[in-house]
Amino acid sequence: MSHFRPMDPTSPIDRQFGLEASPVVLINLFTLDKADESTFLEVWQDDAAFMKGRPGFISTQLHRALGENPTYLNYAVWESTAHFQAAFVHPEFRAKISAYPSSAVASPHLFQKVAVAGICVA
Repeated sequence: MSHFRPMDPTSPIDRQFGLEASPVVLINLFTLDKADESTFLEVWQDDAAFMKGRPGFISTQLHRALGENPTYLNYAVWESTAHFQAAFVHPEFRAKISAYPSSAVASPHLFQKVAVAGICVA
């Protein structure tokens, strides 16, 4: 992938690796040119299959924005920040991301569930 754009410029993904949390949710927003959509989906499937086989992986889901805009959101659950980091920096994964179309821009960020009384459980 040619471009990473932090969701929060003050906390890019590599800075989040130093924060211990368990479990974590990766939210990754992808933007790309419409002409690259089928290539994007093929490459995403390949790298998601790799991630699925890594220790600490729990689940993933890809969502496409409604309408003509080829914007995708990946939601992936990991046992911990450390597990996600190990998969993300793995040389095989790093090689896979180079296959993404040049128009693809990824904005990855890690999150944790928040308990809100009477609404959400953590």
